[in-house]
Amino acid sequence: MPAIVLLILVLSLILRLLIAAGLPPGFDEAYYYLYTRHLDWSYFDHPPLVAWVTGFGPLLTGQVSALSIRLGSMLLFTGSSLLLYQSGVHLFSVRAGLISLAVANIAPILLVGFGVLTLPDSPLIFFMSATLWVCSREFFPLPARSMQGQFGLYGATRYQPGPRLALIGLLVGLAGLGKYHGLALGFGLVLFCLLSPHHRRALGSGWTVMAVLGFLLALSPVLFWNAQQDWVSFRFQGGRALPEAGYRLLDLALTVLVGILYLLPSLGIPLWRVSLVDSGRIALQIMQGLRLTDGDLKRLLILACGLPLVLGFTVMGGYRQILPTWPMPGFWVLTLLLGSRWEGWRRVGRGLIASLLIGVLLVGLGLAHVRYGLLQAPGGLGLWPVEKDPSTQLIEIEPLRRAFQTDPDLVQALAEADFVFTNAYFLAGQIAMALAPLTDKPLTCLDEDLRGFAFWSEPQDWLGQNGLLITSELFRPSAGIPATYGDYFVSLEPVAEIPLLRAGAVAQTFQVYLARQMLRPYPRPYSRLR
Repeated sequence: MPAIVLLILVLSLILRLLIAAGLPPGFDEAYYYLYTRHLDWSYFDHPPLVAWVTGFGPLLTGQVSALSIRLGSMLLFTGSSLLLYQSGVHLFSVRAGLISLAVANIAPILLVGFGVLTLPDSPLIFFMSATLWVCSREFFPLPARSMQGQFGLYGATRYQPGPRLALIGLLVGLAGLGKYHGLALGFGLVLFCLLSPHHRRALGSGWTVMAVLGFLLALSPVLFWNAQQDWVSFRFQGGRALPEAGYRLLDLALTVLVGILYLLPSLGIPLWRVSLVDSGRIALQIMQGLRLTDGDLKRLLILACGLPLVLGFTVMGGYRQILPTWPMPGFWVLTLLLGSRWEGWRRVGRGLIASLLIGVLLVGLGLAHVRYGLLQAPGGLGLWPVEKDPSTQLIEIEPLRRAFQTDPDLVQALAEADFVFTNAYFLAGQIAMALAPLTDKPLTCLDEDLRGFAFWSEPQDWLGQNGLLITSELFRPSAGIPATYGDYFVSLEPVAEIPLLRAGAVAQTFQVYLARQMLRPYPRPYSRLR
């Protein structure tokens, strides 16, 4: 492995460690920490790997912090980057693999979204990269420099399906065990085999039967859990893909634009261009019955594995709001395509260095604002009023934890409570992280949208017990706390307010109530979300 590759991996890890230590945990990340407290075969929102990845750091360090819950994702990203590089080297050249590695570690949304944050995408990206690495050796056994004419017109070597197909099926299943998006990878590989005359015979191989069995074995935890829960997770995720309103071309254009900005225009625009140009050219060759070259077949493999995710979620953005990370696993794969196209450019290094500097600057500015209120008014540069700043939703858990350690009223209330609850599932993770070293009392959510909480407790579990309600002024019920919960407890006593400061200004205020003796179960608008 060239020294430059090791240097990129080490510098990327150091940069991501700094970001992870300084960036407060997001709602989703903190919510996935709750998964680690309710280990199960699968979960309502996602498959189980995100729980294991999130729990790795706290298990290793014995601490619950923004950094510790992200350690697993950061290590997986390093492995994913190395596998991506090795795939590029095998398919094209060392230079192409190096460019793909650099792009994947420069694009801010890939670097932070997959390399810092603890999300289901981290194990998804790792097993997608592992799948591509094995596929490159299964479908193109000889390294790039030795493949001249392997499938060409002269002296073609006939492809022979081998045992790697079984491993590919297992890895695709593990990608799906990270996030349901991984199922698109299996679709892409079948599509590749259908479109490539040289590899079509893989579909009729006995090894493909083993691949299907390996795929089902890897997904068995998800299938087992969902079979017990009336397939609720599949129905929930499937329902989110259905149109909620008419199609809006403006929203489609905004989805494309936002994705390009998150990737950096210097990388996002070339990724789109090379993907659309190559896919259009190869599709035309296939329709005209022309023989595909070795390079075309390799690009077809990459396009089949990456482009369906990119196009599928981008098109979805025209009829519903999507998260910017949803199509990004596809772009991760397509960096191999960009590496193969840029390997002959002399000045590509300068362009990548310029993109790196811009990306680091933007990420640094964002981190400085989220953590220290750089642009905040008051306290910062005065450009963004704190009451209108959505970044205040990302809270540092240490001040909240300190309040429960030092305030006598909060210490007493926590001691009297039998369980802790909140009114919003996305607040629950932040609260659980703050209280982690102080108490192991159960935490639940009393609200209409319960997500995983619908499967972690029963409504009657809390009858006759004292509850400690912790909520945020930003997300408290519109009807007010007494009107929302007063009829369900003998009494509801305010305990304290906890102001969280940023740049000397109150960024968010948490409110704490002691709810004595629950009288009746809090109603759920659905039975276990069915």
